[in-house]
This record gives sequence, C-alpha cells and structure tokens, in this order.
Amino acid sequence: MATNVMKRRDISRYNRAVHSSTPILRAINLSIAVLLLVGLVGAYWFVWRALPQTSGEVTAPVSAPATIVRDSLGVPHISATTWQDAVFLQGFATAQDRMWQMDAIRRLAAGELAEVVGARAAESDVEARRMRLPQLAEAQEKALTAEAREVMSAYARGVNYFLETNRDTLPVEFSALRYQPRPWRVRDTLLVVLQMARTLNNSWPEELRKLRMLQTGDAAKVQYLYPSRLATEVAPGSNAWVVSGAHTATGKPILANDPHLEYGLPSTWYMVHLKAGDLDVTGASLPGVPAVIIGHNQRIAWGMTNLEFDLQDLYAERIDATNGRYAFRGQVQQGQVERGVIAVKDEKPREIAGLVTRHGPLVASDNTQSYILQWMTPGATGPMDFPFLAINRARNWEEFNTALARLPGPALNFLYADADGNIGYHVAGSVPVRQPSCRGDVPADGSTGNCDWVGVIPYSELPQVYNPESGVIVSANQNPFPLDFKYPVAGVFAPPYRAKQIRDRLASKQKWTAEQMIAVQKDVYSPFLHRLAQRTVKAWDAKPAQNSKEAVEQLRSWNGQMEKGLAAPLVASLLYSEVRRAIAETAAPGSGNEYVARFAAPVIERLLDERPSGWFPNYDEFLVNSLAKAIVAGEKLQGSNVARWDYGQSIGLELENPVLGQLPVVGKYFNVGPVPMSGASTTVKQVSGRLGPSYRMVVDLAELEHSLSNLTLGESGHFLSPHYKDQFDAYYNGTSFPMQFQKVVAEDTLVVKPF
Repeated sequence: MATNVMKRRDISRYNRAVHSSTPILRAINLSIAVLLLVGLVGAYWFVWRALPQTSGEVTAPVSAPATIVRDSLGVPHISATTWQDAVFLQGFATAQDRMWQMDAIRRLAAGELAEVVGARAAESDVEARRMRLPQLAEAQEKALTAEAREVMSAYARGVNYFLETNRDTLPVEFSALRYQPRPWRVRDTLLVVLQMARTLNNSWPEELRKLRMLQTGDAAKVQYLYPSRLATEVAPGSNAWVVSGAHTATGKPILANDPHLEYGLPSTWYMVHLKAGDLDVTGASLPGVPAVIIGHNQRIAWGMTNLEFDLQDLYAERIDATNGRYAFRGQVQQGQVERGVIAVKDEKPREIAGLVTRHGPLVASDNTQSYILQWMTPGATGPMDFPFLAINRARNWEEFNTALARLPGPALNFLYADADGNIGYHVAGSVPVRQPSCRGDVPADGSTGNCDWVGVIPYSELPQVYNPESGVIVSANQNPFPLDFKYPVAGVFAPPYRAKQIRDRLASKQKWTAEQMIAVQKDVYSPFLHRLAQRTVKAWDAKPAQNSKEAVEQLRSWNGQMEKGLAAPLVASLLYSEVRRAIAETAAPGSGNEYVARFAAPVIERLLDERPSGWFPNYDEFLVNSLAKAIVAGEKLQGSNVARWDYGQSIGLELENPVLGQLPVVGKYFNVGPVPMSGASTTVKQVSGRLGPSYRMVVDLAELEHSLSNLTLGESGHFLSPHYKDQFDAYYNGTSFPMQFQKVVAEDTLVVKPF
C-alpha cells in the first residue's frame, strides 16, 4: 500500500513538472521551428531560386527560334539557326550553370579577386598584375581578327543576357560575398584564355631554383640534375592517344583524351553540344570561352595535350631603382613604370608598382639583379586569332590543319581522327626560336641581347605525323622533337613513363573498343617507382637492416600498382622523396627542398644505373639509408605499423567550394571528399595532391553514340542542382557516360523565341 502511494506521488510530481515546463518546451520548439523556417526560406531565396530555368519558354535576342535541351547529366544541347545564335546561347547556358566560376576566373586573371574575397587573394592579385595579364588582354582585344571578335562578342552577349534577366537570382556566392558581377566583355574571355596559358606555362621559377643551386653547389652535379632533354615530372599536362581501325573492333579509329589540370570546384571544363547549319559539335568547353575546345563533330574528333615547350625566359638586368633605366647593347634604355591599385575587401586599397623593359615585366629581384620575364603569350607575335569555331566545323585533315595553323597559343599537341579512318598529330601554337647557344634554363644576361628570341617556328615545320605505319599515336607530354630538329629545343617535357605505359597497354590487345580505353586512362602502374623499389630490396638483401624489414617485405611483394589501400606505394613514394632530397643536397648543400620534382625521376634512374663517382661512396648503402629515413617519415604520417599504411590517404582528394566551403560548421557540406586516391606523377592516371584528370573523353569514329565522356564533378556550380556532383562517382571509380550526340534523350527543354 505504501509503495502504491509513493508511486502515485511520483506520478503527480511528474505531471506537475511536465505541465509547469510546457511553456518552456513550447518556446524551445517554437524557436527551433522558426530557425528551420528561416533556414528553409533562406535556402529557397538565396540558393533554390538561383537554379537556372531549363524548361518552358523564354524570349531572347536571337534571329530565329532555338532550343536548349538538357540530357540526364544536365549537358546543354543547343540547336539554333545560325552559329551566332548557337554561340550566344552557349554563353547564356554556361552562365546559367557557372556564372560565379566565370567571374572568379576573370578576376583571378585580372588581379581583382581580393576586391570581393578579401586579403587572402591579395598576393594572387599582385602576381597577376606583375605578369601584366590585364594589359595583355587589352592588347589582345585590340589585335583580334574580325572573325575572333565576332565569335567572342556573340558569346559575351549571351552571358550578359543571362545577367540582365537574372540580377535578382544570381548564384548564392554573389549574395554571400555581397557584390554584383559586371557585364561580360570580350576582354574577359581573353583573360580566361590567358589564365589557362599561365597555368600551362609557368617555367620561370625553375630557372631561379637552378640558378641558386649553381651558385651554391657543384656546377657539374647541378647540370647532371638538369639534363637538356628531360623535364618536369608534375605539371599540368595530359594524356591523348589515337589508334587506327587496324587496332579496333570496328575497323574505325578511336581517340582518347584526359587533360590533367589542377582540381577545382566546379569542374574545370563544361560540356556542351552546338548545332546550327554546318556546325554540329560536342565536347568540352572552358567556362568563359566560346566553342568546343576538345571534342568531335560528325566527321572528325580531336584531343590535345600540353606541349611543355619552354615559352618563358628570364633575363638578368641591372636596373637603376631611382629612375628605371637599364643598359641594352651599350645604350641606356628607359623602363616603363606601371602603377596600380589593388582593391581589398574590408581593407584599404594597396598601391603597387611594376617595371617593364624591352623583354617584359620585372617578376623577381635580389640584392644585385632584377629578373625580367619574356613570355610567349597568345597573340604575342601577330593578330590575335581564335580558330576553334573553324576547328569545330572541320570535316577532314586538310580543313583541320588550316584552322589549327591559326592558333596563336599556348603551344599544344593536337591528336586527330576522322570517319574515313585517318589519324594524325600536329603541334600548334607560337613556339619561340632561341639562339643556338641559349637553353633558357637559367636567367640570361639581358644587357647583351645575345639570348633574345629571333622568331617563331613555322607551323609547317612543327612536329607532325599523318597515318603512321604503326597505326598508333600517343602524346603524354613527352618530348616530340627529334634530336636533329633544325631549331633549338628547350622545354619541361615529361619523362617517357606515361607514354611508354600507354603504348605497352595498347600493344597488349589487338582489337579495342571505346569502353576498354577507359581502363588505360585509369592505369596506375609506375614503372619508375617499381624499379626503384626493386633496386632498394636488392640493396637491402645484400646488407639487411632489422628496423626496415617490414618495409622491405612490402616492397618485395609489390607489383608497382599505385593503388589506394596498399602500404607499398606509400613506402616507395616516401623512398623516392628521400632519394631525391639526398641527391639534391649532394649537388648543392641546402637545396634538398629546392629540387622539387623537376627532372628528378629519370635523373635518379640514370644515376642509379651509371653510379658515377663523387656522389655516394656506396650506392646500395645510400638506398638502404634512404629507406630508413622514408620509414621515419611514414611513421609520423600513419604510425609505426608499416603494414597498415594506406597510400591513398597520402594523396587524398578534397575539393573545396571556394566560397560556401569557407562557412563555419556547415562549410564542409558544400565540399567533395576527402577520399583516398590511386595513381602518381609517373602513372598514366597522373595525380598528386593538387592535380589529376580533369575530363575524360573517348570517341568511337565507327559509332559516335558509343563515345564516352565525363567531368570530375558535374555540369553545375549550384550546390542544390542535381548536377553539382552527379559525375563524381563515375570519375572516382573510372567509369563514364555516353556522349549523347545524334540521339539525345531530353530531360528538360527550354524553347528560346526571338523578341
């Protein structure tokens, strides 16, 4: 009985407590509901409303009715009556999906990014201004051919029509940063082109690194580390290959291309299909630039890789800091002083000043010397042309070459295939002719003029091949110039590992299909690291060291595949870093971190093959000691149990939204990753912490509908779009999507009617 009374009292107390707290609970619940409602309203107002209109009907300044059909990946298939309307709508559709990215790129190139994002971009702005990208774009605009101006103007009108009709529903990044984008200009497209050229050609810092090593080290050893026909190990590059019908299951050529560029969010490329009159082309475009840059039409397909020819030289000048004067060939020259102001959000503007000589802008200096940069920029040697719309229309090798010969830069390798069964290759772009005695590998004396460039290599004399007997053409940034080439060759060409592996893979099978080419694109075998591992195991076997036994056993059973989830690839890559550092320290003490992967892999192979005296007393002991240091470095990263190391974690991929990813707490939800990666700098799937395949394309000339393509993430830069990252799983797992062309399955259709 007493127990029942106590229970009734407890229940009574509980009921009184609940009733007394009800107003508090209601207030809390109401607050939560209000916050959720505010959040949902904010999400709708700032994010959801900004999603582009992809169906229904709009009016626009076009000459005749047109359509923008979006497929399941959100790729716009634009059908218009004239090419001018098609390019106009390309600008409109690209701005729908990527307006913030386009604005950010033009600001990055113009040195105007800090104005909207703050001081963290100030140094980047200074660099862009120092390289005179805004002045170069202005000069290029004045030098445009009539055709190029017409194409870029049509695109700019499309972008601006989007801005005019969507001022209140722009991407959320503009609201977050509290600014409105200005209208798009032809000059802005040229800034985007210049930014890509700067990304692909940035060799001048290597000249200063080599110079410092020469000044502090053994000159003969330093020159050994910088052989004239070996070059950059990791740089923006690409893979591309084409095989004739003799090597395919259909009897028609297959062309594959996967450009390697720095990762970004959104994706670097934007897929588009343009159809108007004799124009019917699909592939990858650059946001901010008209036409298709990589792709195919009804008759031909083409891809490209970076040539890696050295398009930049430094000149050492003695410049009077008080008046900007310098000497050239015995005469006093007056440098041009350029002053400017960098606007910085929430801070005072920063005044900057630069100096320009006959060779170019001042980009670096020390106590006694100023270093001037000469750069073969697009349009530097004549009218600024833009031949890609002509390339998009080309129907055969002759028309393709006629258009390609007009390319002003940057210097690129182009691979080609057509429906008639032909394959080809041609280098295009402005390639400087140097004096025979000038390699361009260290700063030259600018006062003498002895190392001034003397012209450009004619297009007809650049490396080329058409229907080779082998039926295979491979370009992976390797040196394409023959030893007896009539002009001096200087470049940062990639070691031959990727090119050789691609050729070996293609030779391993007689008849290829488009789908099977994807497996080659994602190949992660590193012949260099595999051989380095085997050498080290052999050296260790000759004189075992107990503290590295587990690492050696990992290397001993390893097959050279740079796969995530494995320990051996991490051991091998750390071993490589230690070997490279030790070699650089031997050549020039204190420069171990200066020799940052330039030329290193093939140089190490040659050194270990030749084993010249004066470097290491005992090369086997050197390898074993390097392995011990690699283990110490690995333990700091992933613990003492070597068998549990995971290579993929060391090169994990994380793509950060440049604006929304900066938000506290919720920022991570706008990003992609981190995820472990496979591949290396010396594998066909060339990856590092900052770059990797930016687009994959395989074109089947027998049946274009069997062609494949995919981006890293997706077509859209809008976080709430279903196409923000809908291609990432396919990219990450090495699969792809049909490249819809003649048979387009419409998910959305936007009808565009003229005013």
